[in-house]
Amino acid sequence: MLILNRRTDAPATDSVALPYDERKRTRLRVILASGREAGIFLERGAPLHNGDRLMAEDDATVVEVTAASEALIEASADSPLLFARAAYHLGNRHVPVQIEATASGGRLRFQADHVLAAMVQGLGCTVREAEAPFQPESGAYGGGHAHGAGGEGPDLHHPGHGPHRSVPKIHQFR
Repeated sequence: MLILNRRTDAPATDSVALPYDERKRTRLRVILASGREAGIFLERGAPLHNGDRLMAEDDATVVEVTAASEALIEASADSPLLFARAAYHLGNRHVPVQIEATASGGRLRFQADHVLAAMVQGLGCTVREAEAPFQPESGAYGGGHAHGAGGEGPDLHHPGHGPHRSVPKIHQFR
């Protein structure tokens, strides 16, 4: 099996199409467009994006990752206020969201979920099902929402957790 274990800017010699949930994983077995089996073994906390390229251990094979089409909900808003409200309510639920500008306001894309679709429709958005590649926002700190070690930047939702612990221990004896 081919092992893909580092990112590169070299030209691709093969490709693999992966949905968002698989691009978030750092340990994954895949079948390349050529039919070859490969294993992805990457550092934790750095999801793959459409267009990323991975170098194999053989230093000859470079695989380009593409975002596969998947079932999505598209919620369109015709006013900035409605767009902001829908984005707020999805973000408050930690839903990965792809944000797109439109001539009449904006569009939010998220993985198909009938409960979330009903929620944004209830807020006043126009909702439709779509089949498309999904590339959500990566988060304010570039690594998405992280709990515990390995995340980038401070964890504002859980102060004192993660790699930037600045809260002193209560019992520090000297």
